[in-house]
Amino acid sequence: MDPMHPHSHQTPHVSVVVIGYNDAAHLAHAVRSALAQGPAVGEVVAVDDCSTDGSPAVLDRLAASDPRVRVIRRESNSGGCGSPRNDGIDAATSPYVMFLDSDDVLPPGAVDALLAAAREERVEVVGGLCVRRELPSGREVGWQEQLYAAAAVLDRPEQLPRLVHDTLCVNKLYRTDFLREHAVRFPEGRFPYEDIVFTARVLAASPRLALIPERVYVWHVRRSAERLSISLDRADVANWRARTEANRQAYEILLNAGQKKLARTARAKFLDHELRMYARELGLRDAEYRRAWWDRTRAHLADYDAADWSADPTAPGRLLARVIMASPEPRDLPRLKELAARPARLCPPYARAADGTPVWSEELPQLTLEPYLTRPAHQLPLAVDAALRPRTRNTVLRLRLHEMYGRVASAGPRSLAVQWRHRESGHPAGSATAPLARSADGTWAAETPVDLAALGAGTWDLRLRVIFADGSGTDVTAHARAGAGLLRRSVVPSLRFGVLLAQPYATHSGALAVRLATGPSGVTSVLRGRLRRLLG
Repeated sequence: MDPMHPHSHQTPHVSVVVIGYNDAAHLAHAVRSALAQGPAVGEVVAVDDCSTDGSPAVLDRLAASDPRVRVIRRESNSGGCGSPRNDGIDAATSPYVMFLDSDDVLPPGAVDALLAAAREERVEVVGGLCVRRELPSGREVGWQEQLYAAAAVLDRPEQLPRLVHDTLCVNKLYRTDFLREHAVRFPEGRFPYEDIVFTARVLAASPRLALIPERVYVWHVRRSAERLSISLDRADVANWRARTEANRQAYEILLNAGQKKLARTARAKFLDHELRMYARELGLRDAEYRRAWWDRTRAHLADYDAADWSADPTAPGRLLARVIMASPEPRDLPRLKELAARPARLCPPYARAADGTPVWSEELPQLTLEPYLTRPAHQLPLAVDAALRPRTRNTVLRLRLHEMYGRVASAGPRSLAVQWRHRESGHPAGSATAPLARSADGTWAAETPVDLAALGAGTWDLRLRVIFADGSGTDVTAHARAGAGLLRRSVVPSLRFGVLLAQPYATHSGALAVRLATGPSGVTSVLRGRLRRLLG
């Protein structure tokens, strides 16, 4: 049967490859979400990577209840996700194949939506929107949403270089014979970040693609799980080595296939995404990790050429990389953490070379920041400090906007739009506008009251927008000021809750956030947890 020939959606056209290892608690939910897609799913190929828990029994029950479930048991554990997925590709008998991890689910209608686009547009690959669902809160965040904002068909991947940013394999439907014809497979064995290499191999084969705006995959993120996923377990420098190696291979695969534009974009993506993400966390690591991370990063970046650096030398990721390459030893880590934030913050001091040229620091005068002299103020990585001191009455948020080489003054900052956003739900609250006033030290100051009781329980992130005289603006996050008891717990009487516990703190990227517990029970729960950790 020709898989490109249009016919009924009810024809069993898709093999869903579900992989799992010691995940009996979630495995059945994943498989059932694939079976629930309906007749379009001809088979669910469940590959068990030599589990030692109850997973084999779970799969036996599922296979007994639905003939579409085919179970493959590996004789030895592969140590990764690539080998079991390759087993699934080899075993698939349907014209199309897609992948599902044992702790995730396919939302209703996902397969029909992907299959319809594949058949109607006659493409080898179809991608749809994946959402990251934080558990247990249930908050959902779209993955690479701008790629899937509207339907699109591409004759070649290089028509949309940003495709390299979507390194997931699970939110896509692939023509099975396309993967086999081009020998597109995952790295075997224990190879973290196998998706990055697999995606590069797919793009290197230059498929015709379709993108659809429908939700097709739900990626469950369980940060409190006993065993963190590979992408979340970044505490060992081996994780960073694996990440850089996967990115190195992806670049080589694309370059060797003649996909120069995609290869360049892959390198730029590494600077803007991976490098910034790990740099934000350096403050959490010990000196041994930092030195090993720094050395590994320098070795990886040494392969970059002039074209990789020249596109935008002051883009946050590139500037971060340039600092690392300019110094053989870890340095300026607090400032680099702020630069790696989203949005980026370039905090003082703002140094100049002997000739007056803006530079990173007096110790690294070769790192010029001269482009900042001509860039519009709303495109600069502006720095705002914030301090929140909870009080019984009149809790006030104090803000200070820093000058940057005269560019802020020339734009005439007028106000700061202030908003608190709930970490788990994403819901905004406490919106206000605070006028900015020039201070004697050359900065701009603003303050606004904060009704902590109106925010309620949970973790709240501060979001700001600087408004300039011409009406333009830029989104910023605020650096949490420390010292003088600014970042400490406070018990505050509350007419609404009786009592409220407030904890301003600095996030991994240095931004200000506040945790709130409401009512006597909420406050007692937090204090008991704190006591257990102290005694534990």
